[in-house]
Amino acid sequence: MSILTETYQLNNGNEIPKVGFGTWQIPGGQQTYAAVSAALKAGYRHIDTAKAYHNEESVGQAIFDSDVDRENVFVTSKLPAETKSYDGVINDFRSTMKALDFSYLDLYLIHAPWPWAERGSTNYDEANVEVWQAMQDIYASGEVKAIGVSNFNTHDLQNILDHADVKPAVNQIRYFAGYTEPEITKFTKDHGILVEAYSPLATGAIFENQDVIKMADKYHVSVAQLAIKFVLQNDILPLPKATDPAHIENNTKLDFQIADEDMKKLAALNDSDFG
Repeated sequence: MSILTETYQLNNGNEIPKVGFGTWQIPGGQQTYAAVSAALKAGYRHIDTAKAYHNEESVGQAIFDSDVDRENVFVTSKLPAETKSYDGVINDFRSTMKALDFSYLDLYLIHAPWPWAERGSTNYDEANVEVWQAMQDIYASGEVKAIGVSNFNTHDLQNILDHADVKPAVNQIRYFAGYTEPEITKFTKDHGILVEAYSPLATGAIFENQDVIKMADKYHVSVAQLAIKFVLQNDILPLPKATDPAHIENNTKLDFQIADEDMKKLAALNDSDFG
């Protein structure tokens, strides 16, 4: 069985494919349409988008035009980080569903606990509780199969847990070899919430690291394959992004195992080792 069709079980019992295809920084229109089409052809059954990416319509169109039935593709989208009111959540969700042209969404995430322009500078605890209530109501409607968060640290996640009737199913965070966010990763997992890794390739910077290049050569794999496998072996769901069909295909070939000592070396890398 391909790793692309293997699944994790979310805390509400639903299944989510272990590897997702990320679309952050892929412009809407033909580029997103072509990339998602290639990903589906390569075997991906999990596509990640967001309203803030301005490519939801292209994602939805690529799925509908593919040979894969909609119900066999797990699709995630995200509420804009700037939306911090109940009515705003409902309006943005409706906009997302219209853009995708879907009758349901598999996973809907709060993109961040604060508006991007105010990252870490203002407390949005009360607003996030209101937002989560709207997320719960959308979940209760059946239009979304699971709800979760993104970029939430331990404080932000605890704030939701303290007030939630429905526990978040996912926390999607920046995570890659050398940047593993051990505190939030452990806290998230300890609460039965799946960790997803965006930028598992360090937004491309990992390709320049000579130690990683040598290790990839040792396993006769690409740097991208090594980086994605590192995430998977930590029981975290990677969301690699690519636009070249050959790279999209290459990133699916993950049938190898990284030795424990090499996993430790990759974890010990520092973010400053890239670039």
